[in-house]
Amino acid sequence: MGEKILLFIPMYNCEKQITRVIDQIDEKISEYIAETIVVDNRSTDRSQEKVINYIKNNKNKNIKLFLNTENYNLGGSHKVAFNYAVKNNFDYVIVLHGDDQGNLSDFLPILKEEIYKKYDCCLGARFMKSSKLIGYSSIRIWGNYIFNWLFSLVTKEKVYDLGSGLNMYNIEIFKDKFYCLKYPDNLTFNCYMLLASDYYKQKINFFPISWREEDQVSNVKMISQAIQTLSLIIKYFFLREKYLNLEHRKKTIEIYDTKEITFENEKN
Repeated sequence: MGEKILLFIPMYNCEKQITRVIDQIDEKISEYIAETIVVDNRSTDRSQEKVINYIKNNKNKNIKLFLNTENYNLGGSHKVAFNYAVKNNFDYVIVLHGDDQGNLSDFLPILKEEIYKKYDCCLGARFMKSSKLIGYSSIRIWGNYIFNWLFSLVTKEKVYDLGSGLNMYNIEIFKDKFYCLKYPDNLTFNCYMLLASDYYKQKINFFPISWREEDQVSNVKMISQAIQTLSLIIKYFFLREKYLNLEHRKKTIEIYDTKEITFENEKN
């Protein structure tokens, strides 16, 4: 396998979960991963310390820790990772959230059978028939079903998830135009990525995953998130390209700056 695959783990206040997440990079997965970057979005707990200790004790794993110059939110951390992948000549990037809700091994069939080569995006879907959900409330499940249906209606393609924390992207889609730069840095970032995939006619593969909520702290405010999501899908339906090309960020950032944390420079 000649492809160079980056594993990107966004992290914010995940001190309880982050070592469990990195531990998922076992021998089976390591066979496919060239490098792992953990991007710390200015955590205020001991997340950074946990990662540093893990790297020190697992020198056989090619893991780097980065600290964002400021809190860019989840979408901004994605932009940091996508830009890093482009600049360092990676072919693909896998996204695994640092709060230990997703299972990295769900990617093994995609990697072993080289399914990812046929698509621009392979998106983990929590709401497919063979997916497994642990600790999810019924209201959240049905809310997601409704929004998946709305996005399917607008894009005219079956949508199974608006954005889980387990996805894979072909870096080629960002090389000619870093189109995601103006998308929101908040939790709706993945919704815009999905709409962009529709507009740019990218090939998407949804695949079933297992997903759990145990000791994680959710950053999703359901009513606010639902209103934002409904608003953006309505605007995209009527405006399409014009809407996608607008500036959607509350704060314009020219460069999403980050720095690698080395063991000689452990403190912020």
